[in-house]
Amino acid sequence: MTSVPVADPRAGFLQVRPELVDAFAAVLDSGDYILGEQVAAFEREWASYCGTTHSVGVSSGTDALALALRAVGVGPGDEVLVPAMTAIATWMAVCQIGATPVGVDVEEQRYGMDPRLAQAAVGPRTRALIAVHLFGQPADVDALARVAATAGIPLIEDAAQAHGARVAGRMTGSLGSLAAFSFYPTKNLGAMGDAGALTTSDPELAQRLRRLREYGWRTRDDAELKGVNARLDELQAALLRVMLPRLRAATERRRVIASTYLDGLAGTPELELPPRVSDTEPAWHLFVLHHPRRKALAAALARAGIGTAVHYTPAPPFNTAFRADGWRDGVFPVAERHAATALSLPMYPALSDRDVARVVEEVHAACDVG
Repeated sequence: MTSVPVADPRAGFLQVRPELVDAFAAVLDSGDYILGEQVAAFEREWASYCGTTHSVGVSSGTDALALALRAVGVGPGDEVLVPAMTAIATWMAVCQIGATPVGVDVEEQRYGMDPRLAQAAVGPRTRALIAVHLFGQPADVDALARVAATAGIPLIEDAAQAHGARVAGRMTGSLGSLAAFSFYPTKNLGAMGDAGALTTSDPELAQRLRRLREYGWRTRDDAELKGVNARLDELQAALLRVMLPRLRAATERRRVIASTYLDGLAGTPELELPPRVSDTEPAWHLFVLHHPRRKALAAALARAGIGTAVHYTPAPPFNTAFRADGWRDGVFPVAERHAATALSLPMYPALSDRDVARVVEEVHAACDVG
């Protein structure tokens, strides 16, 4: 029986193999490999896609988030509000610049930080709030923006999983002071290696980000800031430029797959499906459901040739590195329940209708067996 993997970035790349090979050859022949025309062109195209005036290409999504924090003035000794349920990279980016992540539980009906709890978590050392659009589901950015404005701190979007998601018609990447994206190969817009970018409509922040990503240089004569080496390279930019024109169609395909899952699995006993939130259009980076016997469900699907994954367990504050900071079980009940019951089904544009129907059928069968 043909297996259905939970993700398959190679399938998307193979669909455009000739164009990718041509892009590689163009970079090879140009002799220009660092911060050249490919990066500049991708930055223009990505900013236009996200509805911002600036984009800054960097080496990874984690570096994008760390540079975003530095660009708004966050540093050692400061605190940053972060969701308790997210990829570990969100928390690690805060630590990377010497700041302290302060966990906030997520909402029951959506995956983003709970605005009421965020308001209560603001303290005298809070310097930023990171809104994560987890799994491609937009966070409640309007409510979180009000929390940030009241506290006098910037709202930063972690949009690593939300390429093409929208809130009331507005694109993720344009909803806060600035946003961080990852182009890791499995992302909705993926490179063939690590890559990332930031978006903003603030020209001063964009200029600061450009200096921070390359040793603090405005020109090579003087390092004006204590920067790092976090540049997006020409090859990854060229490959991303091949994939970007296909992103809208790929996103629509993800939405069709998600709709089929939501309709086909509705009413399945003990199965909790992702929420449908009005005025939001998820990017469906992942399709994550919940089941009280996750391991048994995953095992049954594996026997049927259906790949699954867990995103994420343990939740970030309960990784060894952060338990050392004093986080204890029971502090984040929603995130902890999520970490104990969440299971990701196959989700990528190359999935055929037949494979999607098969996934639905096998989930039903596994749940019926119990």
